[in-house]
Amino acid sequence: MSSSPTRRIAEDLDKFVLYSAAVQSTDVDLDFFERVYRKLRGERFRTLREDFCGTAALACEWVRRKRHNRAWGVDLDETTLEWGRRTYVSRLGTAASRLTLLRGDVLEIQTPRVDVVCALNFSYCVFKRRNELRSYLEATRRRLRPGGLLFLDAYGGTGAICPDTERRRIAPCAAFDGTRVPGFVYVWEQVSFNPVDHATVCHIHFRVRQNGRVQEMRRAFTYDWRLWTLPELREILLEAGFRDVLVYVEGWDDEANESDGVYRLRRQFENQIGWVAYVVGVTE
Repeated sequence: MSSSPTRRIAEDLDKFVLYSAAVQSTDVDLDFFERVYRKLRGERFRTLREDFCGTAALACEWVRRKRHNRAWGVDLDETTLEWGRRTYVSRLGTAASRLTLLRGDVLEIQTPRVDVVCALNFSYCVFKRRNELRSYLEATRRRLRPGGLLFLDAYGGTGAICPDTERRRIAPCAAFDGTRVPGFVYVWEQVSFNPVDHATVCHIHFRVRQNGRVQEMRRAFTYDWRLWTLPELREILLEAGFRDVLVYVEGWDDEANESDGVYRLRRQFENQIGWVAYVVGVTE
């Protein structure tokens, strides 16, 4: 008897599938991009560049969303890009012709000027020096059309500066190609944090229980970052030539004791153990 799709994923323990289920919410991100762009510019955007795109899940979802949308994805890792081509792009049909994936340094790869550039999942934190991050943001501004927007995400809070381990159970779901993904445990481990330079090392682990047996993938992903603060990001974006910088933070539901999932523009907010924000660079 052939194995079911759910069992096949559990046995293969594909880290990219598990990462997508646990970390990425491409619909949420794109809905937010569209809402903010329409609010600020009074129209929809059509072209998007996803920096540090990895498997390019977001870029794929963008071209699949509407037939006039175009996207470019840039990443250094050819293995990850090839996985995205094989698993995601191959299922786009005619929409694949409106997607271009490029292997290379985000500082150097040239693409047509676009309406929106995004660098999500804190990927820009690989830049540990101020001049490196400013160079990237200056290059990004030049890749935007007049009126274009840059979307970053950021994290912080009192718990973000302490070694810690967070576990979260992920419910069974469907992968991009419709294959069922079994429920599993996502583990975020912050190994170290240096108060002098905000250098931090983090790992992602996965634990999948199938047929009474637990399969574990340790250090499926490792990140060697600098934790950039919101004031630093705002200052460097302005130095890089952006006209304004907007910060959107999730609201909090006191009764449910969890975030309400709605990102609102904030000029100030109460610090928490942990928070995630969108940082939007606004051009002229």
